[in-house]
Amino acid sequence: MNTQSIEFIRPVKQPGKRPATPQRWSVEDVEALFKLPFADLMFRAQQVHRENFDPNAVQLSTLLSIKTGGCSEDCGYCPQSAFHSTGVENRKMLDVDVVVAAALAAKQSGADRFCMGAAWREPSEEDMAGVVEMVKAVRGLGMETCATLGMLNDKQTEQLRDAGLDYYNHNLDTSPEFYGDIISTRDYQDRLDTLERVRKAGMHVCSGGIVGMGENLTQRAGLVAQLANLEPYPESVPINNLVKVEGTPLAQTEDLDPLDFVRTIAAARITMPTARVRLSAGRQQMSDAIQALCFLAGANSIFYGEQLLTTGNPEAERDRALLEKLGMYPLAVQQ
Repeated sequence: MNTQSIEFIRPVKQPGKRPATPQRWSVEDVEALFKLPFADLMFRAQQVHRENFDPNAVQLSTLLSIKTGGCSEDCGYCPQSAFHSTGVENRKMLDVDVVVAAALAAKQSGADRFCMGAAWREPSEEDMAGVVEMVKAVRGLGMETCATLGMLNDKQTEQLRDAGLDYYNHNLDTSPEFYGDIISTRDYQDRLDTLERVRKAGMHVCSGGIVGMGENLTQRAGLVAQLANLEPYPESVPINNLVKVEGTPLAQTEDLDPLDFVRTIAAARITMPTARVRLSAGRQQMSDAIQALCFLAGANSIFYGEQLLTTGNPEAERDRALLEKLGMYPLAVQQ
C-alpha cells in the first residue's frame, strides 16, 4: 500500500467530544487499516488517542464473578458453559456483603470501576433483586459500576438504571459472519437487541469482542466495523485475546500473532476515537513489550487484579510495575 495515501486525522476542537455525524466504517475500510505498515498504523492510532485522551493515563477496572458456572449457552470459548467439561463448578450467586468487600479492596488497590459478571443466559427476577442490591452498594463506594448478566428485557434494564448502574457489558464477540461458528444458542440479533435496550434505558454501553478464535482478517475487521457502526458506538470497548481452556471447543485453536492483536487495538482506537479501549482477557500471556505496544496503539483501560471471571490475570504488583516503567498512571490518580 502506498503510504502517501494515508489520511491522518486532524485535531478536534473539543477533545473527548464525539462528532455530530460519526464516520461509517465498511469492513473493507477497517481491513485496509489492518493492512497499513505497522509504524503508520501505530502513528495514526496514537494521533487519534492523543486528540481525545491523556496518553499516559489508564483506567483500572476490577472484574468479579458474582455467579460462576452452569451457563446454558454453548459459547465455544467459555469454560463456564454447561456444554463443556472444564472443571468449573456451578456456584450460587455471591452474597452482597462479599461483593462489597471485594469492591472495597479493588478501590483501595487503585481501581475506579468495578465490574460484576454472572454466568447466565439471562437473569431471573430473583437474580435481578440481588444484583440491584449489589449495584447500589458498590455505587455507594464512589466507584463506577458495570455488570454483565447476559440478555436483558426492558424491565431489567430499567431496574439496573434505577439502581445506578453506569455501564452494561454485552460483547458482540466476533463478526456476524463468524458468529455461528462460535455460538448456536443465541443469534447475533439477540446481542444487538440487548445493547439497544441498554441504550434506551440511558446507560452506557460496554461492548467488544474476542480475537484469536480462528477468525480470518476480514472477520476480525468485521467485528471492529460492527462495533464502530453502532449508533452511537460503545463508550467502553474491551478487546480480548482468546484464553484457551482445556475442555472447550477452541482449546486447540492456533495462537494469534501478538502483533495482529496490537493491530486490532489500533483499529478499535481509530474507528472509535472517544471510547475507552480496554486491554482485557489474555494479558497474562502477553509480554510487557506487547502490552506497551497495545498502550501505544490506544488502549487506555485494563482489567486489574489476579482473576477475571474464571481465568488468571496479571497480578496487581506486576501491573503497577509495568505502568511505572512506562511512565503511566491510573486514571483515578490523574483525576
